[in-house]
Amino acid sequence: MRLTKSTDIALRIAMRLAVADEAQAPTTREVAGAVGVPYTHAAKVVSRLQHLGVVEARRGRGGGLSLTPAGRTGSVGRLVRELEGAGDVVGCEDDPPCPLRSACRLRSALRAAQEAFFATLDPLTVEELTGPPTGPVLLSLSPHPPQT
Repeated sequence: MRLTKSTDIALRIAMRLAVADEAQAPTTREVAGAVGVPYTHAAKVVSRLQHLGVVEARRGRGGGLSLTPAGRTGSVGRLVRELEGAGDVVGCEDDPPCPLRSACRLRSALRAAQEAFFATLDPLTVEELTGPPTGPVLLSLSPHPPQT
């Protein structure tokens, strides 16, 4: 299974925010530069993470991004499910639909494999993902000029 680019960016942003100094909350532009993604993509992902209650964004002087308590301690599996959506791994119902869909055993096997993938992530939290050696590396990421 391969995650969408948006989910990948969301997990990187959440991990970076988990180690950020809350007194100097980074901006979306700074986080985008640090994790090496275009600002426009990061802004869309941050908006989605806000909607999911994972990230809080404050505007103006002293503003910036921070991970919410739910973002810190919530299940990574749940977050990935939310970000990826409930779709199938393969496009059985695409246009045109697969001619095997009414008698296919592969679809249910792939659905079970997908759920096993998510279940592996269920016990993990973003906070746990940022322990050593990952946390120090995340802290060392300096904001590079973001791609536009």
